[in-house]
Amino acid sequence: MTEEDLIDIKFRLYDGSDIGPFRYSSASTVDMLKQRIVSDWPKGKTITPKAVTEVKLISSGKILDNNKTVGQCKTPYGEVAGGIIIMHVVVQPSLAKTKTEKKIDDSPRKFVCSCSIL
Repeated sequence: MTEEDLIDIKFRLYDGSDIGPFRYSSASTVDMLKQRIVSDWPKGKTITPKAVTEVKLISSGKILDNNKTVGQCKTPYGEVAGGIIIMHVVVQPSLAKTKTEKKIDDSPRKFVCSCSIL
């Protein structure tokens, strides 16, 4: 493996802090990056992913597919300053809990018209 096959990636979290940079092979998959993010997630954050499925990676404005390789995710318009690619991390907790806890509102609905004609 040559130096050209290695890509430095830094992960930017929701609060502006970073994980990394880490060096990856261009053949590494997005799923492998997500596993690293979950395992290296900083302690004490208000939002913490519990599984890889709760993590989304965004690079150059696009959500990355798990089966894509790091080489396929590189920006087509050249290297960024310092040679480090910054990927944004979005955590979306699974919806399974919120669906079961949903309350059913049995109160009668009141419709109020707030139209005003001038």
